[in-house]
Amino acid sequence: MYRRLQLSSLLKSFYLAFLALCFILSGCSTDADLTTNWSTDKLYAEAKEEMANKSYEKAIGYYEKLEGRAAGTTLAQQAQLEKAFAQYKNAEPALAVSTLERFIKLNPSSPALDYAFYLKGVVNFNDDLGMFSRYFNQDLSERDQKAAKQSFEAFKEVVTRFPDSKYAPDSALRMRFIINTLAKSEVIVAKYYFRKGAYVAAINRAKSAIADYQDVPVIEEALIIMIQSYEILGLQQLKDDTVRVLQKSYPNSEYFGKNKQQKSSSWFGWIPGVSN
Repeated sequence: MYRRLQLSSLLKSFYLAFLALCFILSGCSTDADLTTNWSTDKLYAEAKEEMANKSYEKAIGYYEKLEGRAAGTTLAQQAQLEKAFAQYKNAEPALAVSTLERFIKLNPSSPALDYAFYLKGVVNFNDDLGMFSRYFNQDLSERDQKAAKQSFEAFKEVVTRFPDSKYAPDSALRMRFIINTLAKSEVIVAKYYFRKGAYVAAINRAKSAIADYQDVPVIEEALIIMIQSYEILGLQQLKDDTVRVLQKSYPNSEYFGKNKQQKSSSWFGWIPGVSN
């Protein structure tokens, strides 16, 4: 009798454990089961609805399922592009860029290739410092320039390879903005060196900005930094040569009005962003 009770209790325990395991397994597969019998059109519609609701994580999951089920079709390509956009909106720029690079590699003749390059440029263009950049207002020119340069190259692909694309005009505008900010970045570094008394380094960084970027507003500042640095270093001929370049390129520069009023020894106070 006692043994029968033990056996009954043991069987009951096994049965309860089996039920618990079934419950766990069924719970883990709920999402998969939910979409098992969906058509690709329904799956795409659900992904779009989740995007509209800003449920980007869920949308990404649907797009990934759609890529597998519609493999080899234009719908799968569309899903991959929209997944990249969802990853971008979900604050996952590295994943978005990876998805786009894979799309570009696997679909070199896709009619959506211009959009893939454009979106890659946009993702890198907006790849800032997250919440910290919003609080501290740090702009593109004060950050690491790797993402900006990658963004420029992506937009350049759109403009050069797809000049008639609807994304080409905006790509050209963004390229111009990036050029301006990259040049500004060089000048910011030149100012830093000037403030620290590293005048040779300041000259070299200002020269770099002038050589790499033409027709951008901050070139005037780069020339002024060079003039002031040459003045402090006692390199009069180089200073005079640079003044002539400044006068030819920026004849209305306020620097020349400053020159009439102050001695050269105090000119470094005129460099924007640098004070005595």
